[in-house]
Amino acid sequence: MGLFKSGNPVISEKAFNKSFALQGETMTVRGAINKFGVMFLMLLGAASFTWSLFYKGVDVMPWMMGSMIGGFVLALVIIFKKEWAPYLALGYALCEGLFLGAISAFFDFAFRESYPGIIMQAVLLTLGTAGAMYALYAFRIIQATNTFKKIVITATMGIAIFYLIATVLRLFGIEMPYLHDNGMIGIGISVFIVAIAALNLILDFDMIEKGAAHGAPKYYEWYGAFGLMVTIVWLYLEILRLLSKLASRD
Repeated sequence: MGLFKSGNPVISEKAFNKSFALQGETMTVRGAINKFGVMFLMLLGAASFTWSLFYKGVDVMPWMMGSMIGGFVLALVIIFKKEWAPYLALGYALCEGLFLGAISAFFDFAFRESYPGIIMQAVLLTLGTAGAMYALYAFRIIQATNTFKKIVITATMGIAIFYLIATVLRLFGIEMPYLHDNGMIGIGISVFIVAIAALNLILDFDMIEKGAAHGAPKYYEWYGAFGLMVTIVWLYLEILRLLSKLASRD
């Protein structure tokens, strides 16, 4: 979730923007999308599990923390060992699902009176945004030009550094100004981050398409699907954060 590089932190120019020696099967866009679908189903199933545990009165904090750490470790391994993606990508989806199910249950419970349905709205907004970004990319309304990439990548890295500083400060009991605030500035920051997360999807689609065009190895289908999921998870969490800020203003 916190790994941001080259649009999607995972699908980088270094990973895809080169010619591959044609050895055996090569990746296809359809293959990457199909594998993303399998990962997404895995994520939904795992999320349903921790969600149900929460509403059965089970303490899901160990599940949430354990899956968050597990997902982070798996993401790092996949990034540095791309050829392992076919074996680890589903594990990453499982961890992210367990984490999202738990944290979503916490938000749902916290806003059950002031904002019932916050989770469903966050899910629908995430899916709607992803669909809109794909349409904008498919019809070439937004193109991943070099200038576009530089702007999105720079903004993404800035957000990553911003979150890193906020995390370090919180360890010392200091809150980053406006980050968690529900005022206009705080909401504006969240809107900006959601927008950047959404634009990362354009880079993801572009990198997957280029990988297929350049004859990337077959395992890059899993790697591309994994990278796309990283962005989707990030986008969902940022939308959920934004909705919670809006709800707390009422």
